[in-house]
Amino acid sequence: MESQKLYRVGKEDFPKLEELLTQCFLSDPLYCRLIPDQETRTRLMPELFECDLTEFFETCEIYSDSPDMNALLVVSDESEPYNPFTYYLTEAWARIRTDEYLIKEDPSLKTLWNFVQGRDYLNSRWTAQLHQENRLHIIYLAVRPSMQHHGLGAMLLEEVIRYAKNHGLMISLETHNPDNVPLYEHFGFKVFGVVQKHFPLKQYCLIREVQ
Repeated sequence: MESQKLYRVGKEDFPKLEELLTQCFLSDPLYCRLIPDQETRTRLMPELFECDLTEFFETCEIYSDSPDMNALLVVSDESEPYNPFTYYLTEAWARIRTDEYLIKEDPSLKTLWNFVQGRDYLNSRWTAQLHQENRLHIIYLAVRPSMQHHGLGAMLLEEVIRYAKNHGLMISLETHNPDNVPLYEHFGFKVFGVVQKHFPLKQYCLIREVQ
């Protein structure tokens, strides 16, 4: 995906984004389930997001509303060709580093076990059921809590929708917060399915059909 309107994130922006993502997901239902203790969650999340961002920088497009970094969009263009070896190597390395951080933070392995049980909430394998490669997948759409209700999330989402319309692409995403579902439905998404495994937590899988 390409955008002339949004700010394209560089590696030098990672510290700001780690802080932004920690603010946005500190109270997220999934991360509260994976890392129940808030102090541990606060310490651990920047390291986990650093792993994520390093992986996504190689395999996805990362945009923000501006260099101020008040909102973040991470999107994977499934219609573009990619090198499977590079993709899976990058993913495997990110997982190894993530597990390292989890073990270092909690040697009892309870947190690591939570992440093992929560793997289906941490990936987008459900999209294989779509049988659709002409598709954009939104991995992260996050807005700083203090900047919510200022239209930043809508701006990012509208830019993805604009690109998808121009290129005949489906859009997919998932959320663990049921309060987000009506927002996405307002932008033309519909619930494709719900994932619930191991935890009393639902992952809502949404798609926006090709327009």
